[in-house]
Amino acid sequence: MTDLQQLASFHQKIIYKKGDILLKQGQVANEYAIIETGLIRSYVYDYDGNDITTNFFSDDEIVIEVSSLFQRTPSQEVIQAVTDCVCWKIDFGSFQQLYHTLPGFNEWGRAWMANQLFHFKQRSVTIFTHSAMDRYMNLISQKPQILKQAPLMHIATYLGITNSSLSRIRKTVSER
Repeated sequence: MTDLQQLASFHQKIIYKKGDILLKQGQVANEYAIIETGLIRSYVYDYDGNDITTNFFSDDEIVIEVSSLFQRTPSQEVIQAVTDCVCWKIDFGSFQQLYHTLPGFNEWGRAWMANQLFHFKQRSVTIFTHSAMDRYMNLISQKPQILKQAPLMHIATYLGITNSSLSRIRKTVSER
């Protein structure tokens, strides 16, 4: 069996329905999933109890709560299906086994994590250094499917703006 076949054999197909919770706040993550089709979001509750979208995951992306999975700590985030989704999941034990036995998987994991850290840093800096309009335009260019599939209130919190600000931005963009 090739490394790729072995890797594939450890993943299990799972279907999530719109609204399904993949990970609850306070739960320790015990798996990650690769999205074949669909849209998933992660969110936290702010100090007033409002849910704030922290990330969107779409086709061919990995849905993971890194801190909880690798540090074995309760998640601060909730992960929820925004649409019906087809995913391939792997549990933590199987992941660990593959990580320690397949050198290519080990190297891929390091490169993926470095890439995720880069994107997380870029996103956090962008919130402070770019206008809401620029953040919206960036979202349109990088992940247009989010605008087609996610509720506007989730998009607004992801961009760090109010629903009314998002409406004004959308109106401005449509008038161009």
